[in-house]
Amino acid sequence: MPKAAHHIFLLVLVTCFSTSANAAASLQKCKETLENFRQLGNVPEMLAESYGYAVLPTIGKGGIGIGGAGGTGCVFAGGKHTGNISMGQVTIGWQLGGQAYSQIILFKNADVYKDFTKGQFEFGADATAVALTYGAAAGASTKGASASAGDTRAKGAWKRGMAVFTLVKGGLMYEASIGGQKFRFKPVSH
Repeated sequence: MPKAAHHIFLLVLVTCFSTSANAAASLQKCKETLENFRQLGNVPEMLAESYGYAVLPTIGKGGIGIGGAGGTGCVFAGGKHTGNISMGQVTIGWQLGGQAYSQIILFKNADVYKDFTKGQFEFGADATAVALTYGAAAGASTKGASASAGDTRAKGAWKRGMAVFTLVKGGLMYEASIGGQKFRFKPVSH
């Protein structure tokens, strides 16, 4: 890709992510996304063990070499909506494509929840998520063939008091790291 085209693509990409990140996820959309996760893997068991959780209904991600991601969501503790979050991520390294996915972050105890909701939180480079899908898909294009397969029964585990699951909504991305995701928490007043 010529350098000028690469810069135009990145400008469009950043514009798309900033637009989607500014449109806050509704509480209804967060609850619907939570119900989707409850049907997959060992999410129900881990939810029952958790102190709280954050749900991001849609995260948009894309890039060519340099990538970005963004989305908004809701945070809950004891089943009550306690605040909203926005997430941003910039990645550098080999990556190509675009993707939309949902994400849920489970907090095992109050200390981990409080650390996440202090205001700003960032996943370290070693952070991982369990990818869940409803099935398998394959496709072909002029660029070649692609395939993705998911597991509705994938199992998550607690790591540093958190468990993270993602659910692909569409698109194709050859890089799936959550390391570097930065979250900004804003409490709701009741």
